Amino acid sequence: MLDFLPAPIRGVIASLLLAINTILCCTPLFIVAIFKLCLPFPAAQRLTDELMRRIHEAWVGNNNRWMDLIRKTRWHIKGLEGLDYEHSYLVTSNHQSWVDIMVLQYVLNKRIRPLKFFLKQELIWVPVIGLAWWALGFPFMKRYSKAYLAKHPEKKGADLATTRKTCAKFKNQSVGIFNFVEGTRFTEAKHGQQNSPFRYLLKPKAGGIAFVLDAMGEQLKSIVNVTIHYPGGRPGYWDLLCGNVKDVVVVFEELQIPDEFLGKNYDQDPEYRLAFQGWINQLWEEKDRLLEQLHRDYPAQ
Repeated sequence: MLDFLPAPIRGVIASLLLAINTILCCTPLFIVAIFKLCLPFPAAQRLTDELMRRIHEAWVGNNNRWMDLIRKTRWHIKGLEGLDYEHSYLVTSNHQSWVDIMVLQYVLNKRIRPLKFFLKQELIWVPVIGLAWWALGFPFMKRYSKAYLAKHPEKKGADLATTRKTCAKFKNQSVGIFNFVEGTRFTEAKHGQQNSPFRYLLKPKAGGIAFVLDAMGEQLKSIVNVTIHYPGGRPGYWDLLCGNVKDVVVVFEELQIPDEFLGKNYDQDPEYRLAFQGWINQLWEEKDRLLEQLHRDYPAQ
């Protein structure tokens, strides 16, 4: 425990540990990825996938260790019972900070398969990390605005095609697919700009989850609906590195996927699209009420 040190020094130490861990884990990851590309045989693919999964979990586990070293955060966790490492899940959460990703990995590492996050295509160019995400099979998505699609209708459905192509890789293996339904981090400015009907959330975007269900719904055991609350206020990544995140509340709810949402096409079935959006909005209403309760149960210290 290094909580006796000044916060900036803890931040520097954590940054160095994060960088060292990334280099140590990415080096063997890239080597295995090269073998995976060069040996496109089923047995070799299974072996390289297993090795990369273990490296991924070691990477997350080492990050968890430096987080504990910098500060012993108090974790208030509910609802993890019943999750099975051998099953596939679609995981979603409210999104307040880049710290959310570290929180989810901290809590879920080795409880379910390593999470595959949907990422913006531009992030593939992030030095080292972008290539590691690509090697691990993270789905990279290119978003098109409505104005762009109006001029280039041939691009409509490209996201769905990418999702299907990515999810096809997971057909014969257990996987944790993750998607932030809000699509971006919560800020007061975004909340006001959207005129969001929720107090603690942005408007949900149902398309990402619907695309995953369309691509691999029969394989998924359930949806894991996660709600994250920081009693000390929304932290930045530097706050995490400095050990300034004292308390984290994480509530898990496992939801069975309604049969009527399986095997449907979100883009081409307007009746299904409306029904699915209504279901997601209802989940978000319940999440907003839960966050209000968590703010009362775990007030700012």
